Amino acid sequence: MYLSERPFYNDMKWALKSKKRTIGSWLQSGSSITAEAVARSGLDWVLIDMEHGPGDIMALITQIQALGRYSTTPFVRAPGNDAIAVKKILDAGAAGVLIPCVSTEREASEAVRNCKYPPEGVRGMAGSTRAAGFNVDASSYLNSVNEQIVTMVAIETPEGFENLDAILRTEDLDGIFIGPMDFATSLGYFANPRAKEVQDKIKVIEEKVKKSDKFLGTIAGSFEEARGLFDRGYHFIAAMSDTTTLAKHARALADAFRTTFPDR
Repeated sequence: MYLSERPFYNDMKWALKSKKRTIGSWLQSGSSITAEAVARSGLDWVLIDMEHGPGDIMALITQIQALGRYSTTPFVRAPGNDAIAVKKILDAGAAGVLIPCVSTEREASEAVRNCKYPPEGVRGMAGSTRAAGFNVDASSYLNSVNEQIVTMVAIETPEGFENLDAILRTEDLDGIFIGPMDFATSLGYFANPRAKEVQDKIKVIEEKVKKSDKFLGTIAGSFEEARGLFDRGYHFIAAMSDTTTLAKHARALADAFRTTFPDR
């Protein structure tokens, strides 16, 4: 069977819909090399960052190509809730999209519609894309993708917090992602997600999402932190990054060297 003849199936979506625990990594460098290196680890998924990362659509394609021989699922954080940007991301072969800074039910509904072909959504249809197999057997992708793509939205503002109940009622929205740094800063605690008010509100979000049919995601700085979040009911945790984790390990190595050999 040719690859293009296989219906598109996203096993990670159904794992998340079943609220299984999954773990992954940010890819923030725009590099296919780090994408391949991370994928070889056996992590469940990667979250390619096109909001803060430097990569363009061609960099995204090379990253997804590098992931192709591994089981790691490619998700992408879009630059915004923009139909054209989301269309290009999905056409490149992403299995799901995280839409940042969603604050209203309308924005959440737009996020879902941007990820789906009509009549459920507004995604432009083309069988010639990489995702659809370059029109060799586009129907295998086109006929199955609406129910296979993962749509996540990030709660990062006070307005998003206040509108969470309505956002959770959004049909076909799969997951809620808490962005702790943006959320804290928008509440007036600049880059301080440990502030008590921030943590109290995050706990409210956690409890509401756990009672819904949506999965719950966020970030962690280590596996130990991720384990604690899993115990609190999270299902989707980015516990490392191809840039920040490398920088942290390099700094620790340099510090250890200078402490051990102060005079070289």
